Amino acid sequence: MSDDSPATAPALNPFEPGYFDNPYDQYGRIREQSPVHRFDNGPWLITRWDDVHTVLRRPNTSVDESNLPDGGWRRRGMVAADPGRAERANHAILNLDPPDHTRLRRLVSKAFTPRAVEQIRSRTAEITEQILDDLARRDEPVDLIAELAFPLPFTVISELLGMPEGDRDQLRSWSHTLTQILDPLLLLSNGPAIVEASDRMNEVVTAAVEWKRGRDDDDLLTALIRAEDGGDVLTDAELIDNVTLLYLAGHETTVNLIGNGTNALLNNPDQMEQLIADPSLDVNAIEELLRYDSPVQFSRRIATEPFEIDGHRVEAGQMVMTGLGAANRDPAKFGPDADRLDLSRADAREHVSFGSGVHHCLGAALARLEGQEIIGRLVRRFPTMERAGDPVHNQRLILRGYDQLPVSLTP
Repeated sequence: MSDDSPATAPALNPFEPGYFDNPYDQYGRIREQSPVHRFDNGPWLITRWDDVHTVLRRPNTSVDESNLPDGGWRRRGMVAADPGRAERANHAILNLDPPDHTRLRRLVSKAFTPRAVEQIRSRTAEITEQILDDLARRDEPVDLIAELAFPLPFTVISELLGMPEGDRDQLRSWSHTLTQILDPLLLLSNGPAIVEASDRMNEVVTAAVEWKRGRDDDDLLTALIRAEDGGDVLTDAELIDNVTLLYLAGHETTVNLIGNGTNALLNNPDQMEQLIADPSLDVNAIEELLRYDSPVQFSRRIATEPFEIDGHRVEAGQMVMTGLGAANRDPAKFGPDADRLDLSRADAREHVSFGSGVHHCLGAALARLEGQEIIGRLVRRFPTMERAGDPVHNQRLILRGYDQLPVSLTP
């Protein structure tokens, strides 16, 4: 039995030229030659769909980095950026295990009623049309990230929560900065800015929670405050951390879905033509776009008990990085054409872009809804859309997306 991989096997290298333009070739080599391997005394990386799906659903694993012997690189990075920083528990669902995760998820889910989701859909469509109307009046090329992908989901999540108008521009900037905490390379280089954004965002969300308590509004934040299950309610700390998480996870990943999805369609004009001609493809198209170029490329699990993956022994306290993007292109799961975009792919929804198991992304329905409403409307409104320059990648290892996507919308 092996607990490591051959020294000659390929390993993940984000510094390889061209990696951020196309990491999938590198994933493919790793998946074929070293599908389960461990970095030098560090985390494991798994890249096959079966392994990823299994580990994401394993009961003897954790997402809480306090289960790591060194406390985790995120905690170390934040403390290094601000050595005098007082540590506090994080109550966001993303970082909790059952039973705490189960309790919080049950309470938060009570606020996402079918009525609330339908309001999101109709409002997303309305805001999308307003933005597209404005873009249609432009004679010059536009940056779809700055003009559509970034502001639209932020407006939706802000209106959904019912956040005060005056706070929204600042929250947009802080949440964008704060997502860098998810990427080890960016945390190391931008630690002080991340700490500052975290503190300022915490202050604004705290004030918003207190403001909402004295009102009788019909919005998600009010619903979260009122959410109750057998007398159990969310504490102030839980409210603040999970509202912050909604901004981070509910905004940034949707930006990447819109940008990555549109870029994929521009690279595959035959598929764009199919989507333009057939609105019934909208639902499955989003699943395939999520599979083809996932907004989230990696997720983590920490072993709380030893277990094996393909003959490799993972010890308690070791982290396993599940390669979501690699798993989504695994030919053993999606066939020999797994690297091809096919909006009609029958099993596209079996991607792992939202994770799996008890930690399956709580905001998956929201992301799907926004993708369906935005991308289909965009390509049908501008069927001759074409590139107006090279896209600029965001250079992020975990949250894959684009900082700029210049396009021409007029013939």
